[in-house]
Amino acid sequence: MPKIEGFRIRNFKVLRDVTLGKLWNLQQVEPLTPMTAVIGKNSTGKSTLFDAFGFLSDCLKSGVEEACDAKGRGGFKKVRSQGSEEPIEFEIYYKEDGNARPNTYELAIGLDKNDRPFVLRERLRQRINGQRDGWPFSFLMLDNGKGIVWKEEQEGKQVEEDKKDFDLVGFLESLKSGEFEKKSCGAEVIELEDNRKLGIATLGALKQHPRITRLRRFIEGWYLSRFTPDAARHLPLAGSQKSLNIHGDNLGSVAQFMEHEHPERFQSLLGRIACKIPGIDKIDTEKTNDGRLLLRFNDKGFKTPFYSQQMSDGTLKVFAYLLLLENPTPPPFLCIEEPENGLYHKLLETLADEFRDHATGRKDGSQIFVTTHQPYFVNALKADEVWILEKDQEGFSTAHRANEDELVKNLVDEGLPLGGLWYSDYLDKR
Repeated sequence: MPKIEGFRIRNFKVLRDVTLGKLWNLQQVEPLTPMTAVIGKNSTGKSTLFDAFGFLSDCLKSGVEEACDAKGRGGFKKVRSQGSEEPIEFEIYYKEDGNARPNTYELAIGLDKNDRPFVLRERLRQRINGQRDGWPFSFLMLDNGKGIVWKEEQEGKQVEEDKKDFDLVGFLESLKSGEFEKKSCGAEVIELEDNRKLGIATLGALKQHPRITRLRRFIEGWYLSRFTPDAARHLPLAGSQKSLNIHGDNLGSVAQFMEHEHPERFQSLLGRIACKIPGIDKIDTEKTNDGRLLLRFNDKGFKTPFYSQQMSDGTLKVFAYLLLLENPTPPPFLCIEEPENGLYHKLLETLADEFRDHATGRKDGSQIFVTTHQPYFVNALKADEVWILEKDQEGFSTAHRANEDELVKNLVDEGLPLGGLWYSDYLDKR
C-alpha cells in the first residue's frame, strides 16, 4: 500500500509555503507517520490543508479549471494565496511499498494569457537502480503539455536535470536534432491535446507506463471524510455500496453491503461498537415499501428497534468510522476532518487508538490523516504524530512537529499527555 512520507504545498490559500515530513531534498527529516494529526487554532489552515488533498484529487479526476471552481472554491484567483503571482504548486513524496525507492510527484498550476488555469509543469521523479545521490531521475517531464516520458527503467543517458537552468524545451530540440537519440536515452516525446488535464490522467491509462498508472490509481484512491450525522440520516435507495461517500449519506447502503458480503467483519464491528456504546445489541437494515433503506439499531433494553433518524450523532459517528476501517479494500490515504464533533470525550482516545491500529496493524491499512482541535483526541497521540499549524505575521500558515520542541518531547517522555500540553499552550511557538 503506498504511503506519503512528506509533501509541500505552495500558494494554495493560506498555505503559501508549508512542508510536512520528508522530501527528496530534505532527507534528514523524519517521514510522516502512518497516522498523522494536524492541530491548531481556528483559521490556522486545518480545513485548507484538508481541502488541498481534495483539490489535487479533483485536478486528476476533472482537470485543473474544474477543480478551481468546484466545491465553492471560487476559481483560481480565490484559490491562489492572496498577493501571490506565482503558480500553485504541490510536491508529494511517497513510497509504493515499504521497500520501494521513493517517488516524487510535482505539479504546478498557473494562469494562461486568457486568465484560465492550466497545468504549467508536471514531474514524476525516482532514483534509478544504483543511484545514491544527486537529483532523482525524471520519468515524466511536462511543461505546458509538452515534454518527455520514459518507459520503465532502461539503460541509457540520464538527463542532467540537476542543473538549475535545465531547459526542457531545449532538450526536446536536442532530441529532434539528434544530439540525443531517443533509443539511447529511452525518451518518448509527447504533446497533450488539453493542457488543463493532468498528464498522469492520460498517461496513467496506458500499459506502457505502469509507474504513472500506479500514481494515478494512488491519488484516485484517496478518501476524504467530512462525515455529518444529518447526512447519514438520509434514506438512500435500497442497494449495496462498497464505500462511504464524503458526507456519509449512504451509510445504510454500506452497512447492507458489509452485512451481506462480509458478515464476519460486520459481526466483529458490532462487537466493538457494543464495547464502546453500551446497549447496542444489533445493527441491520430494513427495506421500505417505496424501495428505500432504513438503518436499524436494536437496544438491549427495548423490544422495538431505533432507526438512524432517532440515534445520537455520536452513535452514528462511531458506527461510520468503524465501518470505514472495516472496509475489506481500504483506501491508501484516508483524510478525516474533525472526527471528534458530537462524540463523548472519553470515546476520543479510543477512536484515536482505532485509527492507529488500522494504520499500523494491517498490511493493507490506510495511511490516516486527521485534523482536530480536541485535546482529548490528542492525548492518545505520540509527539511525532502531531503537527501544529500556526499563522505568521503576514497571516499565512506555518507548520512544525510537536517533537521538534525538546521541552515538549521530554515532558511527553515523562508521561504528560500531549493534549494537556497543547491545552496549556506548550505546543504553540507564538
